[in-house]
Amino acid sequence: MRSGWRREAGVCAGAAGLAAGGYALAAGLRGAWPPGADDLAVPFHAHLWDLVHGRAAGDLLFNWNSGYGVPFLADFFAYLMNPLSWPTALLPRDRGHLAVFLVTLASIGLGTALMTHVLGRLHAGPRRLRALTAVGYGLCAWVLGVGGPAPYWLWGLVSLPLLCLAGDWCLHERRWVLGSLCVALAWAGNLYTAAMATIAAGIVLVVRLLATPRPLRHRVRVTGRAVTTAVTGILLASPVLFVAVRAARTAQPESPVEPLGPGGFGGHLARLLPGTHGGAPLPDVAIGLFGLLLVCGLPFNRRVRVRERAVWCGALALVVLSFVWTPTVLVWHGLAIPAGGPYRAAFALSGLLVFAAWVSLAHRPDPAALLGGAAVVGLIAGLAASRHSVRTSTWVLLAVGGAVLLAALWALERWHADRRAGAALTWVLGGAVLGNAVWSGYAALAPGPEATASGAAVRAAHAAVRVGAHWPAGRSDPGPHAFTPNDPLLLDGEGGGYSSGSLPSVAALLMHDLGAGWTAGGRSTGSVTDPVGQALFAVRAHLDDGPPPDGFAPVLATAPPLVTVLPTGHRVDTASVWSRQESLLGGPVYDAPVPVPVGGPAPTPHGSSGWSLPGGSVATEFTAACTPGGTAFFHGVWYRGTVSGLGTTYRSDGDQPTTAVPVHRLGPVPADGLVRVALRSDGVSQVPARPIGCLRPGALEAAVARLTVTGATRVRAGGHTLTAALPAGSTGTALVSVPATEGWTCAAGGGRPVAPTPVLGMIGVPLGAGADRVTCAFRPPGLTEGLVVTSATTAVLALVAVFTRVSRRRPPHIPRRVRRRTARTAQAG
Repeated sequence: MRSGWRREAGVCAGAAGLAAGGYALAAGLRGAWPPGADDLAVPFHAHLWDLVHGRAAGDLLFNWNSGYGVPFLADFFAYLMNPLSWPTALLPRDRGHLAVFLVTLASIGLGTALMTHVLGRLHAGPRRLRALTAVGYGLCAWVLGVGGPAPYWLWGLVSLPLLCLAGDWCLHERRWVLGSLCVALAWAGNLYTAAMATIAAGIVLVVRLLATPRPLRHRVRVTGRAVTTAVTGILLASPVLFVAVRAARTAQPESPVEPLGPGGFGGHLARLLPGTHGGAPLPDVAIGLFGLLLVCGLPFNRRVRVRERAVWCGALALVVLSFVWTPTVLVWHGLAIPAGGPYRAAFALSGLLVFAAWVSLAHRPDPAALLGGAAVVGLIAGLAASRHSVRTSTWVLLAVGGAVLLAALWALERWHADRRAGAALTWVLGGAVLGNAVWSGYAALAPGPEATASGAAVRAAHAAVRVGAHWPAGRSDPGPHAFTPNDPLLLDGEGGGYSSGSLPSVAALLMHDLGAGWTAGGRSTGSVTDPVGQALFAVRAHLDDGPPPDGFAPVLATAPPLVTVLPTGHRVDTASVWSRQESLLGGPVYDAPVPVPVGGPAPTPHGSSGWSLPGGSVATEFTAACTPGGTAFFHGVWYRGTVSGLGTTYRSDGDQPTTAVPVHRLGPVPADGLVRVALRSDGVSQVPARPIGCLRPGALEAAVARLTVTGATRVRAGGHTLTAALPAGSTGTALVSVPATEGWTCAAGGGRPVAPTPVLGMIGVPLGAGADRVTCAFRPPGLTEGLVVTSATTAVLALVAVFTRVSRRRPPHIPRRVRRRTARTAQAG
């Protein structure tokens, strides 16, 4: 038994090494990190390093670094819950790309090893051939194109075979407790991919139930066992589920997307071939030429029972159809088409293809099956030949690799009884499979833009941000995001930039209303860059605008404390970005006149909604009267075109509702007080009714001085708490420059903690008759309920485990009449 387990562990480890080594070799030959890791993976792993080493301002519950203070637990579950990510905190902080790369390799290796073991549970067969089949899963096109730079999604690669293993135990009516723990591990590691993997694992279990004749009673028992196993495991992961669902309800909605592109029949077929990439967004499901030949030969493999062949082929056909029909695509993705592409569940189909390939290989395909599979592959290649995604590398793989694989499989079937010949041919197949994987990886891992989230510039910027650190007295904002959309995480500052699927809508809209830009429909925000906006968020240091130079130095500014006090009866004006900023500042600082068209194509006024500008080569000109000596700013919001004024010209790339541009500085107001702005629009575009705001000389300094005198004298921030000492007897509303996201409770003086009263989206705490302090604490919505459900489920699971163990130790009950009959028989003998 032990020797069998050692051999099994050895072959699984070998498969893991082949897959991880093939990926590493392809990346090394390409000479580039997987493109796309900068936006999320690298900054989040840098923040993980800060959390583990006690350097982060926040904790697992709250993130003080991003979005000027946003919930973090849902994002930790989404982006850092892969257990293979945690050991990377042992690396130096500035080795973010290496950390992501190692997590990718470990995830590929573990997923391939588990798939190797599960294939053995599906059908008996040669271990080494099982390992080679599993390599097609570990290096499927989804891994190369989608999962590689996203280690959080790569946990789905582990989850699918893990859930199939739990399904195998259900099929054999054993290890219910362990199966539930496997489900919990899959769902806790990444909720998003776990849902997809659960669907695929359920399909595999149904296929196995139908492929072999079984009594109806057994099928019912297995189905019930599988359902209870899945439900129990999901309930064990309730904190992840509850927190994620509650966060999704309050998150900024995704931009509208077209779910399915016009890929066409040939385009979808092309994605089955190795080495294809580019072109229209379509599901990346290729599992290598080895697996493709076996899957295509399954219908012709007469050694596989007709019933089993029919069930597997029918299941694959239905799953393929589910990837091209919008309602079923929605089911695969949790009833929401992701903005990044509608085929993130492609790894599930790749796994099913690998299962079917192994079913064929385990039954030793004869020459008819091999030739039939080659013919089908040839037909697929012919139908997909005109597609842009089919490259020269694909034809080389099909010609050379196909010939080698077919010859080796034919020889292996003929001389399978000869151990030496079988071993030699297995080595040939292994070389061909590895070469195919490396070639496909090299073709798919096309070098993207140069990785920016590493190197000397990042280290210099990180050091500059730390030099200007004032937290919690004030913020050190690393905007304007010279490296990634998540520079505050990458550089350990306290900025407004955040790119996350769980970004609260309150936070996104607050920064949008105060003049910060956003992309991805508000799921990726930028920091405020104008002086009034920075004062509102207590930014006392920031990195200079523009491309990163060789070295960085923080730009210091005077700002009020993190907690200020608005007087009693203060009114809020939401007419423009300038009035909203003044409402939170507590007094007027801007001239915001209605601009007057003076030249070029005439704009169309829409009252308070703004102006429509015609497109063309001739610019529309506006003038606005401001106080001489002030500073003029322009806020186009959704404007797309060129803005020129006061010697400044810049490009505005607004696109409603996906991309909003921030407030931009034009320059000092001339002595005549006339600000002239020329707008050359790309097409019909809109600007707000009052797009020009002029900051009056000395007004901001006076407002900051007043807020400093009346604001907090001392601020203390914990991982998810905030305490501010106020001047004795303060009245009005304490304004905390943090978005008023759900989960905050605050108390004035020694009062009872209650939900804050938002002021334009910021946390507001009414001070009543007077108070000398404000205390706030954050708790993620859904966490308490999730912990309660998990505790109850754990107790039930423990009782079942104890009962099962006691039942196994207890001797079987023998009825009294049977014991008497046995005793009489013994006496008679």
